[in-house]
Amino acid sequence: MNLFERYQKEIVPVLQQKLGVKSPLSVPRITKVVLNMGLKEAKDDKKILEVVAVQLSSISGQKPKVNKAKKSIAGFKLGKGQEIGLSVTLRGKRAYTFLEKLFAIVLPRVRDFNGVKQQGFDGNGNYNLGINEQIVFSEISFAKIDKARGLQITIVTNARDDEKAKLLLEELGMPFEKI
Repeated sequence: MNLFERYQKEIVPVLQQKLGVKSPLSVPRITKVVLNMGLKEAKDDKKILEVVAVQLSSISGQKPKVNKAKKSIAGFKLGKGQEIGLSVTLRGKRAYTFLEKLFAIVLPRVRDFNGVKQQGFDGNGNYNLGINEQIVFSEISFAKIDKARGLQITIVTNARDDEKAKLLLEELGMPFEKI
């Protein structure tokens, strides 16, 4: 049983009981997962975008969108409209499939991993997680990497507060660090 089916059949009733709500539709759920890679060197070398786009699409199973600078910043030698990053938005079953892979395979492969920090919540029920190297994903071949790059993962929920979102993520299997 995959994570999406387990969420619908097992986790929703557990969360209903823990939160004291009657309707299964009022239980928090994942609305989307956003993967983002900022590439400062892409302003000088356009080929980097293509190389990293292949890596990000193999991680997510979806073609990434190119992000452009919203304004010029002279200190960074950045002009408005320059391509400086890539992002992918996963929704529905793809989001749950990615989270299942993230929780069970990817995070345990991180060196000296003791669990994800609980300070990653933004106050509105969303969680941000940074991964320092894309090598921890099994889809990426170590031989094909020119440079280790970081990846920002944002898990967006429909929970209004952090406590409900944390409860949801714990039930889904997110390995939080022990305090």
